[in-house]
Amino acid sequence: MRKIKDVLRLKLEARLSHERIAEALGLSKGVVAKYASLAAAAGLDWPTVQSLSETALERHLVGGRSDRPSQYLLPDFGRVHQELRRKGMTLMLLWQEYVEAHPEQSTWRYSQFCENYRRYALRLKRSMRQIHRAGEKMFVDFAGPTVELADGTRAHIFVAALGASSYTFACATPHERMADWLHGCAEAMRYFGGVPQLIVPDNPRALIANPNRYEPRANDTVLDFARHYGCSVLPARPRLPQDKAKVESAVQVVERWILMRLRHQRLDSVDDVNEAIEPLLAQLNAKPFQKLPGSRANAFAELDAPALQALPAQLWEYASYKTVRVHIDQHVEIDGHRYSVPQALVGQVLEARLTTRGVELLHRGQRVAAHARNAHRGGFTTVVEHLPAAHRAHLQWTPERLVHWGQSIGVATGRTVQRLLEEQRHPEHGYRACLGLLSLVRKYGKPRLEAACLVALELGTARYSHVRDILANGRDRVHAADTPEWTSPQHAHVRGPSYYP
Repeated sequence: MRKIKDVLRLKLEARLSHERIAEALGLSKGVVAKYASLAAAAGLDWPTVQSLSETALERHLVGGRSDRPSQYLLPDFGRVHQELRRKGMTLMLLWQEYVEAHPEQSTWRYSQFCENYRRYALRLKRSMRQIHRAGEKMFVDFAGPTVELADGTRAHIFVAALGASSYTFACATPHERMADWLHGCAEAMRYFGGVPQLIVPDNPRALIANPNRYEPRANDTVLDFARHYGCSVLPARPRLPQDKAKVESAVQVVERWILMRLRHQRLDSVDDVNEAIEPLLAQLNAKPFQKLPGSRANAFAELDAPALQALPAQLWEYASYKTVRVHIDQHVEIDGHRYSVPQALVGQVLEARLTTRGVELLHRGQRVAAHARNAHRGGFTTVVEHLPAAHRAHLQWTPERLVHWGQSIGVATGRTVQRLLEEQRHPEHGYRACLGLLSLVRKYGKPRLEAACLVALELGTARYSHVRDILANGRDRVHAADTPEWTSPQHAHVRGPSYYP
């Protein structure tokens, strides 16, 4: 504009020709002629031009022309911006539909259409410039403020937002642990009625085992959650909240439109908070956009809802993982309880998937055994098919059968077997000792075993090794005779009954 002022000064005040002005200022004669004619059309003289600022001068010279209504039909760029979020949608297709919808009106060429859309997009909020495909991403995070409960604890607010429609979900959780994150994600997908392709959190330690910028790795429970729902977890880059700007905006909206309305209510539990959030959440999603047509609910019904994957038939159950080794007895130990696996895996390292109700044992990703969860410490959960044939025959024995066999030999033997079972914390632990005791019949016979058991009981023991030693030493052959009365031996110092009067 400074050069334009020089052009007008030389023309209006110095009265120079177009050629001399162009030569003096290094411009073409066409440019000089253009601005001279614009000044004449605007009725400007040099004193007026000299008093105007550059902005005002530009408005006088070219403003009138730019303010004239366009002869072209303007597209609905708000609608165009939303349509671009559909998977596979392009500006070329939207331009063709714009032209075909108005065959008798002047429409922009494709290059003008694209250029004017980009100018429109630049006026939107920075977070709105990102193009999120329908049904592609669900952004999740926890709000900073919490809700105080009547018992003094606080409820944490989980927030999820879909990328294309900004459809928002919020719920209360007792903590911000891994179980709370995954519970919130599961509830969000249930609320949305479908599963997105990607779940985008930040890098919380509860979810991400290795928050690497280039190769982040979620922990095993999170990967199990993603496999159940048929989606993936892709954390945002560390310390870059713009990667999940959609949920950052949703958190702010939830804080302003939901949490601020709850500040005067007295809530007793997390469930009470969720009940209070539910109607406010519906109002939030029905609230119209400020710069785009429709609302979150309308955009969700049109964009995200048809593109989401179906929910799985079964509800996800929280599962943790643990590495275990198979012991020589074909069992693995988990929380003090032992679970059987096929005998061929003895000595192998397995992965145990633990849920509230079940235990799954995996070998190289394949399930090799499954059991109901048992909290009985020191107990055994055994599938007969997992054991060798000899061990299966051993499992056919029961305490009643062993006691009955012992009683068939004799009362003392039956009592010894019963004590062997009673003295163990679990009867199964005494089975082998009982079988060993009863097997002594083959070497010593039933009468000697009965006599040995009688001797052992008199000594206050019922152990197999003690009975075996009694038989080996022949103590069972010594019959207990009646004890004779004690008589004093003859001795010079013994006074006898005659000494006392």
